[in-house]
Amino acid sequence: MLDIAEELNRWVEQGRDFAVATVVAVGGSAPRQPGAALAVDADGTAIGSVSGGCVEGAVYDLCQQALEDGETVLERFGYSDEDAFAVGLTCGGIIDILVTPVRAGDPARPVVASALAAAARGEAAAVARIVSGPAGLRGRALVVRPDGSYEGGFGAHPELDRTVAGEAAAFLDAGRTGTLEIGERGSRCGAPLTVLVESSVPPPRMIVFGAIDFASALVRIGKFLNYHVTVCDARPVFATRNRFPEADEIVVEWPHTYLERTSVDARTVLCVLTHDAKFDIPLLKLALRLPVAYVGAMGSRRTHLDRNERLREVGVTELELARLRSPIGLDLGARTPEETALSIASEIVANRRGGSGVSLTGAHTPIHRDTASAPAGRIGSVA
Repeated sequence: MLDIAEELNRWVEQGRDFAVATVVAVGGSAPRQPGAALAVDADGTAIGSVSGGCVEGAVYDLCQQALEDGETVLERFGYSDEDAFAVGLTCGGIIDILVTPVRAGDPARPVVASALAAAARGEAAAVARIVSGPAGLRGRALVVRPDGSYEGGFGAHPELDRTVAGEAAAFLDAGRTGTLEIGERGSRCGAPLTVLVESSVPPPRMIVFGAIDFASALVRIGKFLNYHVTVCDARPVFATRNRFPEADEIVVEWPHTYLERTSVDARTVLCVLTHDAKFDIPLLKLALRLPVAYVGAMGSRRTHLDRNERLREVGVTELELARLRSPIGLDLGARTPEETALSIASEIVANRRGGSGVSLTGAHTPIHRDTASAPAGRIGSVA
């Protein structure tokens, strides 16, 4: 649901009633991951997607039904061997969809509205909703902030709210979306519960060092992949808004000095395109010791070998060097800045999702991977 927060927040501000269908769980080869959503308003306008087209029509009908009767439902869709044209996923996967009405007067609306507003502003927040359990609890919601505070609740027992808030805070801290299983004792409502936790966190950072033509193309594809993109170069004549109109930030500073003072995290990617030892060595010495997702450096294989020797001379260990993706990118035979940017972005995505980088034709590897949305596990009981 939070993946379409900006538009849904506008619907809330306009006072529209709507129903939202959210992917809760997937099995097999499913095109969308937990958290993906489709919403339908009272006028029949639809936004978002839950399956890439396979079951959108049936989910649209479920949303309209939820708007009429106010009932939250959980529906499973899968491929039918008997009738390939039946409603289902022709890719062979299975998806569970939670359909929740968000109408004026519905208990979940204020909580959902708060979560949507936070996500639309780019703030971190997690929303937890009951997927399965007592009928009176399904669809109820709770919103958790990064400091652990929360609003809303499930109306069953205060301890249940505190338990879910604590678990949702852990999901939010990791930027994860998935389901949480709570046993009968832990739920405090006489039945086991399944809770969907959706996390919305600010876009991950891509920092591009070196204001060159290749950087311009990489900025564009970085924005397309929903990164917050910073361009950093010590040369003011090159690091200009005119040359990088799509960058979120342009910093004129020595690269290693900027990296020392800026914030990074486990999702940050660092792309070193400076191709100049006086910039590269102090920058990479620092970068390879930071807890970031990716460090790549541009250069020929000769440059790569020379750079590695220089890094060893300044104390970079072999274990640290093993983190460096150099020459940067996958082997696509790229020549133009745009092709090179695609090569770099492909390696970043493969690194993020656990892909091999080989052609899918003839391969026997999974097509869809998303370890970030794996379930957190079960809570059997809470004292």
